Amino acid sequence: MRLCSIASGSSGNCIYAGTESTHVLVDAGISGKRVEAGLHSIGLTGHDIDGILVTHEHSDHISGLGVLCRRYHIPVYATPGTIGAIRSCSSIGKIPEELFCEVWADESFTIKDLTVNPMQISHDAAQPVAYRLSYGTKRAAVCTDLGTYNDYTVECLKGMDVLFLEANHDVNMLQVGSYPYYLKQRILGNRGHLSNENSGRLLSRVLHDDLKAVFLGHLSQENNLPELAYETVRLEIAMGDNPYQAGDFPIRVAPRNNLSEMISF
Repeated sequence: MRLCSIASGSSGNCIYAGTESTHVLVDAGISGKRVEAGLHSIGLTGHDIDGILVTHEHSDHISGLGVLCRRYHIPVYATPGTIGAIRSCSSIGKIPEELFCEVWADESFTIKDLTVNPMQISHDAAQPVAYRLSYGTKRAAVCTDLGTYNDYTVECLKGMDVLFLEANHDVNMLQVGSYPYYLKQRILGNRGHLSNENSGRLLSRVLHDDLKAVFLGHLSQENNLPELAYETVRLEIAMGDNPYQAGDFPIRVAPRNNLSEMISF
């Protein structure tokens, strides 16, 4: 199984995951041209993609969806609420109805040899989910755009080989920054985004001996820095109630506009 980030940040998100015979994208929030360039860099084309798993309808997750679906006839997997919101989004154009496939949180489905299990997240969207992917005994999760987490979130993310987790903002940078008050409150709220500190605290609760890699993703361009996210998460692990040190696990920050390292596991 393999996973890499084609783009990740508040301005656009697209994650690749796959096996030898199955290839999917989690979100397509960058231009179709950029998605295609990213796929080409890992030896694939749009024709190879078996499905796009959409977490929710915000533009930084679907802006390239219409182009890709119409060009390559790729199925779109999303919750009913998200599908309804996508249909009403005129900026991405019309997607053929037969490409929409409804999914539900905690109800697994398969795409060829890949098993997908959506999970609930707390975000200000129609019916958002994160995705867990498995192939045999190998498991990965892509979990971003959640304002808070709870015991359910922790249980869902336990036992992963690779975890792609949101570290959206530094609270202090956000509070003293230029965003209007209402937007700051939205981001800081329970249906907003996960801060660096909370990302580290959540990560501390799901660490285990066989965790192969952690990606920190969906960083805010205005309210975070890659180095700050990295160091804050490492500090939370060191301070957390767990037997591990941050150096026990490879932790990477997913680039905003470039491909990340490909993780094979």
